[in-house]
Amino acid sequence: MKRFYKNAAAARIDGGWQVQLDGRGIRTQGGGQQVVPTEAVAQLLAGEWAAQGDKIDPKSFVFRDLADLALDTIANDRAATVAKLLAYAETDTLCYRAEPGEPLFERQDALWEPLVKACEQRHTARFERISGIIHRPQPETTMAALRTRLERESDFTLAALLTLASLSASLIVALAVLEEGEAERLFAAANAEEDWQAELWGSDWEAEKVRALRLEAFQRAAEFAAAVRT
Repeated sequence: MKRFYKNAAAARIDGGWQVQLDGRGIRTQGGGQQVVPTEAVAQLLAGEWAAQGDKIDPKSFVFRDLADLALDTIANDRAATVAKLLAYAETDTLCYRAEPGEPLFERQDALWEPLVKACEQRHTARFERISGIIHRPQPETTMAALRTRLERESDFTLAALLTLASLSASLIVALAVLEEGEAERLFAAANAEEDWQAELWGSDWEAEKVRALRLEAFQRAAEFAAAVRT
């Protein structure tokens, strides 16, 4: 599609903020009004539109897609999104480790245990740590505490958390992004096993490219989450 506008700007309107193209408000991909909660989010969205060249690249609208996910999908069924996020906690990467005494276990313990303990302290919860891949359910009290935590968040923050959790296979990591920042460090922690294997056996160009794309998506979601809470 050819670029059909000259200017993209964030504008204050009733109920929040909106991106306007040559003075006309944008709609979501689902057809609704795209009204976002903060100026910071609107500026991110406007930046994507302003950065387009003569042709519009649909794949470049990462922030728009997150906003539309919140407005078109999550707002209509918050419970489904909370359930998806809790599923990441049930099988959280940070809770499944190598056997004690193995070198990989030592790295996992050094990178993951501080994050797990911090999450437990923040939410008065307890996570089961498992050596191996056999599933062990998390305590009901822990899941209830996490549900309460998630239900307090806005639709926009839930959209960011869904992306963060899916890329890290960890709700613990996703929540840590909100509470600690440092997206690149947390992404590296979540990918400790993958990086360990690459160190042992080497990594090819394609794998490095995929990891870089995943990291970029993770950082964008973290940036979106920060803008929502600004």
